[in-house]
Amino acid sequence: MNFNENLIRKKIYPCDSHSRTSLNDSFFTKAAVLFSIIPHVNKPYELILIHRSNMGTRHRGEMSFPGGKFEPEVDKSLKDTALRETEEEIGVPRSNVRIIGCLDDFPTISKFIVTPFLGLISNNQKLKRDEREVQKILKVPIDFFINKINFTEQEFSVADEKFPVFYFNYFNEENGQTYTIWGATAFLITHFLELVYNVQIGSRKARRPTLDDIIRRHQYLK
Repeated sequence: MNFNENLIRKKIYPCDSHSRTSLNDSFFTKAAVLFSIIPHVNKPYELILIHRSNMGTRHRGEMSFPGGKFEPEVDKSLKDTALRETEEEIGVPRSNVRIIGCLDDFPTISKFIVTPFLGLISNNQKLKRDEREVQKILKVPIDFFINKINFTEQEFSVADEKFPVFYFNYFNEENGQTYTIWGATAFLITHFLELVYNVQIGSRKARRPTLDDIIRRHQYLK
């Protein structure tokens, strides 16, 4: 699937759009990620994902987009958060990222409200990982995610409710390692595909937990 910026712009939201779902709740921590796209001319575009290190207290060893929590001491906005974390984690200066829009905010089981910014990064841009936070930077073709053979879905239950967990298993030929992209990152990618290309990856009956669902879950587990 080749990159079509006009199509994507029509399907996603301007970041300040009133139509975009913007969430806020004191139970959650604000965070932002850069849905990082490398456009190409004659081949499918790629998404930049990182394999996080085992350092830190959350999301250790997981696959994700560059991003992190809002830091009011250094960030004026969530856009600043996404760009700062991108520069720190994969070495791309904010001046070399072109933001083209946003997706809806969504809450995570780990008690974050995540704002996804879609950003374009040149295929000539050198990527340099933060050795403390990032084990590996991966460029994954968008066609990989559209192929349902690479996708699995499971359910987990909280009290009498069931919620989906999405998984993609990506084999990286460079180092012969398989990386599991799951949870919030896999949901974000499937949501993007459904919104932009009307490609249904997950079950139509599945849904993401709402703010209230997650708050009840934490209360239930106490």
